[in-house]
Amino acid sequence: MTARVLVLAWGNLSRGDDALGPLCLAALREQLPDSLQDQVEFLEDYQLQIEHALDLVSRQRVLFIDASLSGPAPFEVTQLQPAQDASFTTHALSPQALLQVYQDMQGEPPPPCTLLAIRGEAFELGEPPYPAALAHLKRAVTWASQWLQSAA
Repeated sequence: MTARVLVLAWGNLSRGDDALGPLCLAALREQLPDSLQDQVEFLEDYQLQIEHALDLVSRQRVLFIDASLSGPAPFEVTQLQPAQDASFTTHALSPQALLQVYQDMQGEPPPPCTLLAIRGEAFELGEPPYPAALAHLKRAVTWASQWLQSAA
């Protein structure tokens, strides 16, 4: 049985603040109440790919989580809509392009999708997340936890 809610985070734990998405997902998974265990699925990857469109099938809500170098601190929340953009033809996709793939593949709109973009500062290989980014992460986890409670 497919869980009603999907949390899909991406990033690289070895690239400084790029780890914010996977770190947020891990914190949410760890604190998820037992009553929601069968309603929420967690999925982590290095980047969004066309195959992730299949992970959206039969979901009622989806939360995408990623680090952002350009968004406001501590984080930004955006309701996503399908859109074909420049990432559509590359190996990695934007969330909007992934939703467009889903819509094209399924012939129907995707489930309601929200992007949680956590502000990062530095994405250097081999560096740990910056202290400011970890403070942003803490606030993002609180928000996302509340989102999950309301989603289930």
